[in-house]
Amino acid sequence: MTEYFFALVASWGLVIVALSAYFSCLAVPVPTSAVMLAGGAFAAAGDMVLWQVCAAAYIAALAGDQTGFQLGRLGGNWLNARVETMPRRAALYARAKDAVDQWGGTAVFFSTWAVAPLGPWVNFAAGAAGLGVWRFTILDALGEAIWVSIYVALGYSFASNLDALASLLADWGVLLTAVVIAVAAAIGLMKLGKNRG
Repeated sequence: MTEYFFALVASWGLVIVALSAYFSCLAVPVPTSAVMLAGGAFAAAGDMVLWQVCAAAYIAALAGDQTGFQLGRLGGNWLNARVETMPRRAALYARAKDAVDQWGGTAVFFSTWAVAPLGPWVNFAAGAAGLGVWRFTILDALGEAIWVSIYVALGYSFASNLDALASLLADWGVLLTAVVIAVAAAIGLMKLGKNRG
């Protein structure tokens, strides 16, 4: 599947970079990290312009996050009912709601890059929870800058070994997500212990 998206980036360029970044922020299963790696690699080869790849991915990701946030704000009850019919998505949304309830804007920041699979659900949950628009926007913008910079820069730097890098980063992303969740759980348990003690 990754090779298919590499081919799409080769054919359609910035359009695919932007569309994949936008729709991945709305929980559409698109391998956006691989697309950004490809964009960076094509920039290294001179087929695309590096700043344009970064700008397309960044602006589209911000737009996708804002769309998800506004959907949560305007349709929180509808979203809850819709997600309940899909058990796997319901579990992700429940984790996102817990993260937003416990961590607020910090959950938004880390969900954009460190716990990216939870990101779209955090956008919905933050909107439904009534998180402030400016707080969401600022923390989201900072997190997305990290996410886009890492993947495009890695694609640019390791263009000759892109397939190996994409598979390594997929494993690394799972590990990073697990570590962040474990640290958050440990902090939560320590707080709970202090409150009871």
